[in-house]
Amino acid sequence: MKKLTLFLVFILLAAPLLVHAQDKDKDKEKDAHQFKMLYEIKTTPVKNQAKSGTCWSFATTSFIETELMRMGKGEHILSPIFFVKNAYPGKALKYVRYHGLTNLGEGGQAHDVMNIARVNGFIPDTVYNGMNIGEDIHNHGEMDAVLKSILDAVIKDKGGKVTPRWKDEVNATLDVYLGKVPAQFEYEGKTYTTKSFMDSFGFNPDDYVEITSYTHHPFYKQINLEVPDNWSEDLYYNVPMNDLMDIMDNALKNGYPVAWDGDVSEKTFYKKKGYAVIPVDEDSDSKDKDEDKDKDPEPEKEKVITQQMRQDSFDNYTTTDDHLMLLTGLAEDQAGTKFYYTKNSWGTKDKKYDGYWYMSRPYVELKTLAIMIHKDAIPQAIKDKLGIK
Repeated sequence: MKKLTLFLVFILLAAPLLVHAQDKDKDKEKDAHQFKMLYEIKTTPVKNQAKSGTCWSFATTSFIETELMRMGKGEHILSPIFFVKNAYPGKALKYVRYHGLTNLGEGGQAHDVMNIARVNGFIPDTVYNGMNIGEDIHNHGEMDAVLKSILDAVIKDKGGKVTPRWKDEVNATLDVYLGKVPAQFEYEGKTYTTKSFMDSFGFNPDDYVEITSYTHHPFYKQINLEVPDNWSEDLYYNVPMNDLMDIMDNALKNGYPVAWDGDVSEKTFYKKKGYAVIPVDEDSDSKDKDEDKDKDPEPEKEKVITQQMRQDSFDNYTTTDDHLMLLTGLAEDQAGTKFYYTKNSWGTKDKKYDGYWYMSRPYVELKTLAIMIHKDAIPQAIKDKLGIK
């Protein structure tokens, strides 16, 4: 009798777990895409930019971390806020020089990180995390408003003369909100400056190039890409769309990460479902309709993307430089469609794929603004056309 009672108790306790497991299996069966990884690059944990518009730094910092791993230098978590802080004085100076007619926001591009690293190196996140306002997440809203008010006051001053003291005010504000960067620091038993720390890894910012693909500029030339966040007016190599995709595929196949700059504002960049597509019928989404909730959804049929479609989306603002992420793998779904495994900087909480997204090849063809890549990840034939040594 005692054994029977114990058995019944076990059944009662286990039943909810069994039902939960069955529900999870059922949910998995109802995913429109079943992904199989083809190539995956080892990288560092997903970060969270939180209440800051600094995806450019989070993505490119992660890119550098992943490159260090590829180079056999081990896993090191670097500070993205170090690059954010060092970018502001340059943006502020240009804003004043152009009388407030240039971009001053939190945004930036992948090259901003490399430009800063070239001069200032980088620093571990454990040494400098930029959390100086008593909150447990990054929150730059007030800081940005204060900085803009300072610079607007400088520009609009009726005294007729701009003094050099405003730069001190900007730097002091950055110190207050983000903290001071130490002149020297200890890391794993050694003393470094930010520059000597970078140099200790043999990391060279000049090994990296940015590539885009638009027809309003000549192909296989370096061009100034006209987007607001390219405040430094850095140059990008311009190639046809097929070359751009070949570069990304070649990189991932050979273990090189890709810093991706593009547009995630499409309604088919599904934040809850963790994937992005360019369906032929953009208005139909049977996966969300109650009448289809008991049916197993199938992968969407997607558009065939052309170079002209890319150009049109750039010209009409449906593709803008609104987000940067990191490509660390290539997968395919059950229909054979390729998906780029994409590391985001929105944390992992409530994220279907633990902070990663799967972006379909058509989505990447259309919505990629530009990429950053190690020059050795470029296929030799394309590299020769670009004149890259």
